[in-house]
Amino acid sequence: MNETNEPGLKPGMKVLVTGGGGFLGKAIATKLRERGLAIRSFSRGTYPELQKLGIETVSGDITDAAAVEKACSGCDIVFHVAAKPGVWGPYEDYHRANYIGTEKVVEACKKLKIGRLVYTSSPSVVFDGKNMENGNESVPYPDHYEAHYPKTKAMAERLVLSSNGPTLSTVSIRPHLIWGPGDNHLVPRLVAAARQGNLKFVGNGMNRIDTIYVDNAADAHILAGERLAPGAACAGKAYFVSNGDPRPISEIVNGIIRAAGLPPIPLCATISPTAAWFIGGLLEMGYKLFNLSGEPRITRFTANELSTSHWFDLSAIRRDLGYSPKISIEEGMARLESWFTSHPEK
Repeated sequence: MNETNEPGLKPGMKVLVTGGGGFLGKAIATKLRERGLAIRSFSRGTYPELQKLGIETVSGDITDAAAVEKACSGCDIVFHVAAKPGVWGPYEDYHRANYIGTEKVVEACKKLKIGRLVYTSSPSVVFDGKNMENGNESVPYPDHYEAHYPKTKAMAERLVLSSNGPTLSTVSIRPHLIWGPGDNHLVPRLVAAARQGNLKFVGNGMNRIDTIYVDNAADAHILAGERLAPGAACAGKAYFVSNGDPRPISEIVNGIIRAAGLPPIPLCATISPTAAWFIGGLLEMGYKLFNLSGEPRITRFTANELSTSHWFDLSAIRRDLGYSPKISIEEGMARLESWFTSHPEK
């Protein structure tokens, strides 16, 4: 057995985090660095803030086999976090970043005999546009996707899990709606829409959703890395992860907005799910027909996501990985508010 196939994350081990400059990737890389591991980040850009923490930074394209192999060289374990998020854009862009990029990471791990690969997935890979309440990992992939992101992430997840075997142990972590200080996706979009007066609830705002504070999401990945090994309970499996505390979407949205010092969105500010879905379809059609830049304010995928309940049974990740969220939603919101206070430019 290769040394890299043995479970545990020990000081001095070499770890690659793809997408280490991103929100979740940085949290994972930072926590691992604090534990005395040698961390390398592979991202498109350069990140001086990582270098200040003693993290080696390498720039490159995740679809470039040679660049990925170079980044993986000498590593004992890989956390593949890099991805193209969002709900709008050419399919080719999502396919390259999310599937081809993952393919190159898997190939590099096999070629270099890196024994462990932890993949960041998303619950959207099994989202079929309907309510998912207390859903567990037995939920199948849907036959159809309304957006390129979940489709290509599902393709990549299947590749990762099918690659699990005696020489490469793999696991997929599905964090749901990550948020916290420094978020560059969910939080700024909500705050910007609230400032512009463009934020409404799709439906009555009482549909319950799971979310996860960024440190908890990072912890889940690290627990997976610690326990992953050939024949381990988590090897070849996918896991939902969240704060385990589903709340009405209106409570989460208004909590984030309040943290930014903005007034809450009243529950009377609503649009019906049916209307939102049709408007999303029309906007998608218009953007494609006229080749418009940017992205629609709403799409069919986001209309479905915003109007449905989606929260998950965490029994599997608690059992197999020993996961328990350390930061509550209330504490996370307080930290977010403090961050906004100390970063008024945000």
